This record gives sequence, structure tokens and C-alpha cells, in this order.
Amino acid sequence: MRPPPLPHQTGLLSTLLERVATHAGAHGRTPVVVFDLDATLYDNRPRTLEILAEYRAEVQETAPDLAERLGGLGLREVHYLLSDTLRGVGIVRADLVGEITRFWHDRFFTDEYLKHDVPLDGAAAFVRACHEAGAVVVYMTGRDLPGMMLGTVASLRDLGFPIGVAGIELVLKPDANLPDEAFKRGALPTLDRLGDVVAFFDNEPANCNLARGMYRDATVVLLETQKVPYAPELASGVHVVTDFRI
Repeated sequence: MRPPPLPHQTGLLSTLLERVATHAGAHGRTPVVVFDLDATLYDNRPRTLEILAEYRAEVQETAPDLAERLGGLGLREVHYLLSDTLRGVGIVRADLVGEITRFWHDRFFTDEYLKHDVPLDGAAAFVRACHEAGAVVVYMTGRDLPGMMLGTVASLRDLGFPIGVAGIELVLKPDANLPDEAFKRGALPTLDRLGDVVAFFDNEPANCNLARGMYRDATVVLLETQKVPYAPELASGVHVVTDFRI
């Protein structure tokens, strides 16, 4: 059982919903709430575990020791970098790490495997509450349009997130090779055409700092899940939560 959410988290999220409702009724422009997907609304570690399980099945007969090591992985052992995940179970040989990484990469960034992601606690309910309170909800994700749009839409639909209705926007990278921070640096200013950005949620400190600098009046929130190694320090005024439970 997980411990209950801290009062800071419940107070912050409740206050934000009240702010959305008040802004929607008292201002001439629509409130906008922005959510990243991976490691923000979703835990994508099960996606990695599924791919590694498939690799394990392929090498079970030819490399039983390697398969046994991979079989010891659980959610807690999945790190941001696949190489760190493999190192945790003693897989460090460069040729093996390279082979497994290629197998993982060919699947992780595809529509088919997005069905293995699971929502963070309270995520779908909180996004629905923002939308129902009057916000335009923007899913702004580092997933790419050519390879991951269909799976993303299906996952949002199937897991109870609002999608395909008025007031919902899905913004994906046009090119998988475009760095996430560069993508969001270019995409965030375009949200002004939708209304006033009142909140921004992301798991990466760099993206939170970017949003904090662009939208000084917005509530910027870091999800304390996974982040790129050697991430920058959070800017002053960025809040931190573990999930979306209120």
C-alpha cells in the first residue's frame, strides 16, 4: 500500500482546480492546463518490462543465464536509461547492452507498445476534473506524430482520459529526432492562441524551468517520477508532487 498523498500535494491540486473554475468564469480567456504524458500522466516502465520480457523469451534457450537475469527485473529496477536498468542485473557487456538496446528501441517508440503504460494514481480523474472545470487540456508530449499518435489516442481513450472532444488538444513532436526540450521550447508559445496557461505538469526539470520562465503566473508542477540523468536544478517556484491523488 502506498502512503497517502502529502497535504502539500492535495492542497496544491485542489487549489488549482478552484483556480481553473474561477478563471473560466471570471476572465475573458479560457484557462489552459498542459500535461506531459510519459512519467507525468503515465508510468511507462511496464512498457520497458514487456519489451524485455519479449527479448527474454527469444533468448531463453540460447542464453539461459541472460534470460534469468532479465527475469529478475521489476518496476523498481527500471531506470530512466536502459543501460542503467541492465547494469542493475549485471548485464554490462557492450555487445549485449547494444543488442538489447536496439531490440528495445525498435519497439518502445511505437504505437503497439503504448498499451502497456499505466496511469499514475489519480491522473485520469484529475485531468477530467480540469476539463470539467472549464480548462482546455493540452497533452504536450515528446512522443512523435508519425510513430506514436494512434497508440497515444487509443491509450488515452481506453484509460479514461478525455480525448476526441472539444477543449482537448494533443500536441506531439513532428520528428522523433527532435529533442524534447527544443520541441517544447517551440511549442509552448503557441498555446497563447488557446487561452491563458494556468498550469503545466512535466517530469523533466528542464521543461518545468522552461514553462516557469515563459508563464510566470502559471502553476508549474514537477512529477517526482523519472528524469534524465544530470537534470538541472528546479527553478524557484516550481512545485513537486508524486502523483495526482487529492
